[in-house]
Amino acid sequence: MQHNVLILDFGSQYTQLIARRVRELNIFCEIFPYNHFPSDLSSYKAVILGGSPFSVRGEDAPHPDLSQIRGKLPILAVCYGAQYLAHFSGGEVAASNTREYGRANLSYIKEDETFFEGVSENSQVWMSHSDSIKALPTNAVKLASTHDVEFAAYKIEGETTYAIQYHPEVFHSTDGSKMLENFLVKIAHVPQNFTPGAFVEEIVAEMKEKIGNDKVVLGLSGGVDSTVAAVLLNKAIGKNLYCIFVNNGLLRKNEFQSVLDQYEGMGLNVKGVDASQRFYDALAGVTDPELKRKAIGNAFIEVFDVESHRIEDVTWLAQGTIYPDVIESVSVKGPSATIKSHHNVGGLPDYMKLKVVEPLRMLFKDEVRRVGATLGIDPELLGRHPFPGPGLSIRILGDITLEKVQILQDVDKVFIDGLKSWGLYDKVWQAGAILLPVNSVGVMGDERTYEKVVALRAVESTDGMTADWVHLPYDFLMKVSNDIINKVKGVNRVVYDISSKPPATIEWE
Repeated sequence: MQHNVLILDFGSQYTQLIARRVRELNIFCEIFPYNHFPSDLSSYKAVILGGSPFSVRGEDAPHPDLSQIRGKLPILAVCYGAQYLAHFSGGEVAASNTREYGRANLSYIKEDETFFEGVSENSQVWMSHSDSIKALPTNAVKLASTHDVEFAAYKIEGETTYAIQYHPEVFHSTDGSKMLENFLVKIAHVPQNFTPGAFVEEIVAEMKEKIGNDKVVLGLSGGVDSTVAAVLLNKAIGKNLYCIFVNNGLLRKNEFQSVLDQYEGMGLNVKGVDASQRFYDALAGVTDPELKRKAIGNAFIEVFDVESHRIEDVTWLAQGTIYPDVIESVSVKGPSATIKSHHNVGGLPDYMKLKVVEPLRMLFKDEVRRVGATLGIDPELLGRHPFPGPGLSIRILGDITLEKVQILQDVDKVFIDGLKSWGLYDKVWQAGAILLPVNSVGVMGDERTYEKVVALRAVESTDGMTADWVHLPYDFLMKVSNDIINKVKGVNRVVYDISSKPPATIEWE
């Protein structure tokens, strides 16, 4: 991708939101750790320095090497970035008397500043810092203040460097997107050419050049990511794409056959492989979530190794990896600490002689859907909720047995079918049920029961990086709970998860 924006990650929970806001402007951007970014910056048109949980005054403060950036590329320094430039360039940063966190309003904006074009005085911004800039760096000019923060924004004369102590990327900064647009488009002159159509054209050309006449094997899951990846690759290499849909025994009820039927009319070469027992064997007695993910990942690799050897001269393994998978799986000092591993991120074992191709690696989930729509994929398929690669194994807390899988499949079907029949499915980003490792006392037919507890989870989100629980109607929850308890043998209690991400994750494991 040309005309990139480079975002340096210092560990802020908001870094991914910066990328989302930039992408919404049809501008391509990439996130890199502050201490490990490309040495060749020739394709970048601007750099954004993100926030951080660290203090610039601390001994463990992240120190980026800006020698190839400062004064050479336009810079927007956000929060920690603004304090870093001040603290190490002749200014002063000190601890605030009170933590500056939450809503604030701009009380002063310097006139005739391009950065604030279209932004009215008193515009609301979001603060999140315990330090504050007390003196500006050398050659800096104040651009904006709030009632409590004198140097809310500044620029450095003699270079295209702007700095703000608030977060323009969060929803609560009402003109945040406008400020980002002013900086990137009007000041840095970054072209707004990152559209679904442009992505398809570029990635298809890239795949053709990269793969040539080689054969590619792709694991389909029935989900949005792998489907869009398959259609893109099919557009690029046609008959040289071999799709495999593996039944790992952890899919939704009846999903294996329904997904195969779904792909039948899409012109894809798909083979179904039932490897359920292989996965059950790999998971026998495993209770740790990370070990489950690794066991499933290894089993997938084993299955693909066997299947790929049945395809003569296959060279590549394609995966539906998307950008949040990549971000959450990066682990460096400070930023982007690993929350959980992803089964489709990382290298392959030496014995598997396949190269990896990931056409969606740089896209967020909503961008994948827009690309899919551009490719003409059925809207019903594109609207399907995300489903974890490890399947129901990470929605069954504790060890995995066939009995538990069947119970959860039945519960999940009642829940998902209920959402669809009540017209709620498309209003939810992701929904599912979790089988808890506890039994509870109940009464059925005047008899005491001691059976399983299930939790229902429904969240709204844009890309899975953050998520809020959905306020489903009480009447719906009552009906679904009643149906689950009456129709699914072995369950006598249903609860609803009302936690958001962060601090919780969408999946329980």
